[in-house]
Amino acid sequence: MKVDWARWLPAALLLSIPATCAARARDYDAHDYYAVHLAPSVRPEDVSEHLGLQYEGPLGNLEDHHVFRASDRQQDYDHVKTAREDLRRRRRKREIGWAEPHILDNVLLSQKQDLAKRFPLVKRGIIPPRQDPPVDSNVQKGLDIAKTLGIADPIFQDQWHLYNHVQLGHDINVTGVWQQGITGKNSTVCIVDDGLDMDSDDLRANYFAAGSYDFNDNVPDPKPRLSDDHHGTRCAGEISAVRNDVCGVGVAYDGKVSGARILSKLISDADEAVAMNYAYQENQIYSCSWGPPDDGQAMEQPGILIKRAMVNGIQKGRGGRGSIYVFAIGNGAANDDNCNFDGYTNSIYSVSVGGIDRKGLHPYYSEKCSAQLVVTYSSGSGDAIHTTDVGANKCYTNHGGTSAAGPLVAGIYALMLEANPSLTWRDIQWLTVLTAVKLDQPSDWAMNKALGREFSHQFGYGKADAWALVEMAKNWTNVKPQAWFYSPWLHVKHPVPQGDQGLASSFAVTPAMLAVANVARLEHVTVTMNVAHTRRGDLSVELRSPTGMVSHLATPRRNDGAGSGYVDWTFMSVAHWAESGVGTWTVVVKDTNVNEHEGSFTDWRLRLWGESIDGEAQELLPMPTEHDDDDHDDDADVPGIGTTSVAVPTETGSPAGNPTDHPNRPVNSKISTATTSSPPANTATTPPAAIDDDKDEVDTPSPSASSTPSPTSPPTNFLPRPFPTFGVTKTTQAWIYGSLALIAVFLLALAAWYIRCVRRQRAWRREEYGFEMVNNHGHGDGRDDDDDDGNSDGGGPDNAGAKGSRAAGKKGQRAGQLYDAFAPDSDEEEPFHVGSDSEDSEGGGGEGASVSG
Repeated sequence: MKVDWARWLPAALLLSIPATCAARARDYDAHDYYAVHLAPSVRPEDVSEHLGLQYEGPLGNLEDHHVFRASDRQQDYDHVKTAREDLRRRRRKREIGWAEPHILDNVLLSQKQDLAKRFPLVKRGIIPPRQDPPVDSNVQKGLDIAKTLGIADPIFQDQWHLYNHVQLGHDINVTGVWQQGITGKNSTVCIVDDGLDMDSDDLRANYFAAGSYDFNDNVPDPKPRLSDDHHGTRCAGEISAVRNDVCGVGVAYDGKVSGARILSKLISDADEAVAMNYAYQENQIYSCSWGPPDDGQAMEQPGILIKRAMVNGIQKGRGGRGSIYVFAIGNGAANDDNCNFDGYTNSIYSVSVGGIDRKGLHPYYSEKCSAQLVVTYSSGSGDAIHTTDVGANKCYTNHGGTSAAGPLVAGIYALMLEANPSLTWRDIQWLTVLTAVKLDQPSDWAMNKALGREFSHQFGYGKADAWALVEMAKNWTNVKPQAWFYSPWLHVKHPVPQGDQGLASSFAVTPAMLAVANVARLEHVTVTMNVAHTRRGDLSVELRSPTGMVSHLATPRRNDGAGSGYVDWTFMSVAHWAESGVGTWTVVVKDTNVNEHEGSFTDWRLRLWGESIDGEAQELLPMPTEHDDDDHDDDADVPGIGTTSVAVPTETGSPAGNPTDHPNRPVNSKISTATTSSPPANTATTPPAAIDDDKDEVDTPSPSASSTPSPTSPPTNFLPRPFPTFGVTKTTQAWIYGSLALIAVFLLALAAWYIRCVRRQRAWRREEYGFEMVNNHGHGDGRDDDDDDGNSDGGGPDNAGAKGSRAAGKKGQRAGQLYDAFAPDSDEEEPFHVGSDSEDSEGGGGEGASVSG
């Protein structure tokens, strides 16, 4: 007999059962598995029985998410989807009433776990050539530090990232933190990777078994089992290598380290989601040195279950303070790759970490993007990170790539949590921004005026400094809960010009909008967009904030020949941290190569994320759904909101205030701020957004729509005062007033035609009345004198006037219908339709936000 333990065991006892007890080995070669989100009121066993599937248990820590297993594997068959479609078919055929409840109505989300559709997760390590660094008198200082701290580990003097005695100052500045006694106690970092060697003498004492699991082989300990399962152990050594006589030490050498093995074979979305929440009350930090391929072609993001797991982690992990996710930014810079094409590193829930070498230089592999928060040390300039390897007492001297940078930051965060365990996931990000040390290297540094700090797409806000982070964390006051503002979908629907021009679309955010959204100041900014293009790699995207700060959301990629463009893709930027968000935000899409490939900017949506005004009134963000980025046309019909799309010339220099050391960088190009009342060469005279591509009807300008001229150059009047300018150029004013004039002429002509018809009717009636008999045999009740049988078609002189009257009445009524057809609520067919045909007029209200100035 099957026992329902959830019904009989006390809740406290259930919570004490380790998560591994509920885990089952999954054989994806023999069975189909389904991750299903059910309504809380339904028992998963009842759904399982109805579908004929085996109930496997809950999906990790995702509330109301469950796993079901089919008895066999059928490649092209989906049990849950088929059952739900059959239910809909039966309801359409009225075999079952629509209002009749059914158990499948409780299925809120279903996803078959198909490993064939998963993109591979790639370890972000690099092996540079080995060169021994020189030695000078500063070595003695390192020896003294080691003696003071009791560090006898043989390769500690080679761990230049902890203390650099060659390039002084080029290390994470951690030794002073250790000397205060802060060494990572009571903190745990989970290495989500290809396992870690818990039997290593350098890791055994700090291994946290209860927070570990092997999701590839479905066993408790994530022991490396393949010949290339070294990556996770090396990352673990950077964080928690024990202070002993083996190899070196970790950044938090008294902290715990656990492992979630997911990289040694393909893994399902469901298993990855469980891994990202595994033991998330004890595992405080998740170090992830992997992602989609860094080949400059991939554009992948985590599935809906993994997104939900990350939201679940930041909302419920660590007792509600939030799990901390640290991701390596990627090693594809030599392939023109950009970390904003990686849905893990451009997530607002991730701290994305790039690399610098032991001289503080930007290495050839570390990617650049607007989602990069901070950098730290890794391989390059003839050296790499020295750490632990798989084996009882084996060390490794060539650990590199951004794979090695991410764990160093995760280790620093472990020190911060020892100093202040109450820090939330967003406090960690705030502290990272405020303490980052700007590197004295040429880059596209630009001043964030709200912070008084500079940001670079190569280096983020600078390098992580352990001393500064821990010191500021000690007395930090937690920020208020997260709030957010979503703009409507803004429709552009216009071809993107090629070459040095960009297609710009703007959206104005008012103080009232942010007040309603409860947003006080910004942290992350995301832009979700659709751009159709026959070669995706030719595109680039810029975001300009109201302060003039520019984020390069996307840059061209020479290897990316995909013909799909951007489909509901979300780009992220941290460059606008602490800005107010009020003012006009502009997105500029460019087609950088003049060739046979072309595209069109469809639409976009702005999201602002930040600190709430009233923290106590702020609710938690709802769980993401598969339809969050669906384009709802009715959302665009918001009063006072608009967008304008114009092709504008683009300068190729650096933004104001930036150094000019990188004149050839394509990301340094920007939209011109010059007045464009006269169209540039190769640019249409009519602003593109004035007429939608799929409509003939004219969009009317919105009060908040940005205008074509520069904000510092007011528009001139096309007509003398008091005629308004509408805040647009003389050309657009001429277009607007010309349109109004045409409409007025048309209405006058229509009125004249109507008057003429009425007069002709009256004249015709008078002529007929001249032949009527004086003695009209009416019924005396206002009815016509019809035949006795009630047939009103009887002929006779006494019917002529009635017929004429009815005919005139019908004509008069039809004339009224022709006139009323222009009323917005008319249900009649429109014989005179201005601006669009009947097909284009359907659903057109959704385009109201795309207007022209």
